[in-house]
Amino acid sequence: MKKIIMLMTGFLLAIGLMGCDKKEEKATAEQQKEKPTLALVISTLNNPFFVTLKDGAEQKAKALGYELLVLDSQNDPAKELANVEDLTVKKVSAILINPTDSSAVVSAIRMANQAKIPVITLDRGANGGEVSSHVASDNVAGGELAGNYIAEKLGAGAKVIQLQGIPGTSAARDRGEGFAKAAEAKHLAVVASQPADFDRTKGLNVMENLLEANKDVQAVFAQNDEMALGAIKAIEAAQRDVLVVGFDGTDEGVNAVKSGSLAGTVAQQPALIGEKGIEVAAKVLKGEAVESSISVPLKMITL
Repeated sequence: MKKIIMLMTGFLLAIGLMGCDKKEEKATAEQQKEKPTLALVISTLNNPFFVTLKDGAEQKAKALGYELLVLDSQNDPAKELANVEDLTVKKVSAILINPTDSSAVVSAIRMANQAKIPVITLDRGANGGEVSSHVASDNVAGGELAGNYIAEKLGAGAKVIQLQGIPGTSAARDRGEGFAKAAEAKHLAVVASQPADFDRTKGLNVMENLLEANKDVQAVFAQNDEMALGAIKAIEAAQRDVLVVGFDGTDEGVNAVKSGSLAGTVAQQPALIGEKGIEVAAKVLKGEAVESSISVPLKMITL
C-alpha cells in the first residue's frame, strides 16, 4: 500500500511539474511575442565607424531585451527607402536610421511617419520628416577642433586642403562649417576643398590630384579617418611632408596617430551613439519625453 501511495504521489508531482513547465513555456512565448522589435537602417557597413555604431546598438538592444534588425543601405538612397518600406510592412516598433543623405532620407522618414513608427536619426540628421530625436557628435565643434589644431601646429597663413564627405550629409556640412570658422579665426589659407565621399580610395585619388595642383600645401583636414588614411598614402607616394588631421577616431585612425603618420583625429564615440540611440528608442516606446537633439562627447587625439 505504501508503495502505491508513493507511486501515486510521484505521478501527481510529475504532472504538476509538467503543468508548471508548460505555463512557463507559454509565458516565455507570450513575452517573446510581445517584445518590441527595433530596426537600425545604416548608411553603409563598408566603413569601420558605422560597424562600431551598429555593434554598440546591438549590445544595448540585447541588454534591454529588444530584438534589433540591421539593414545596410550601401550608401544608396533608393536602397535606404526600400529598407524602410520593408520595415513598415514588418511593423517594427521603432526605426533608428543613419541617413545616406540628409535630404534624400526625408522620403523614408515620412513613410515611417505615415506608418506611425517613431524614427531616431543617428550621426547624420534629416532635412525633413518627423524625428523623435537626433543622436550625434557635435560635428561643428569637431570641425573647429581640427582647424584649431592645424593652426596651433603650423601657425597663421598655413595652406590647407580640405577633403569633404558626401555632399548633402549633415556630417559633411557641419564639419565643414566648424572647420571654416576655425580657418577664418586662425587665418588659415584653405587652398582647395573637394569631396571624397568619406571613402578611402576616393581620398587617395582626390589627394593625388590636389597635391599635383598645390605644390606648397602644408596640411590636410579630412572629414573622416577613411579619407585621411587614403590621403596619407597619396602623400607618402608623392614623398611630400604634409600634416594630416582626420575625424572619427576609428581604430585604424588612432593607430595611425600612434605610428606618427596621422597628426591627429577628432574622436567620436560611434558605439556610444548606437547605445544612446537604442536608449532613446526605448524611452519613446514607453511614452517618455526625449530631447530633440542629444550630443555625444568628442575629443582631439594626438601624440
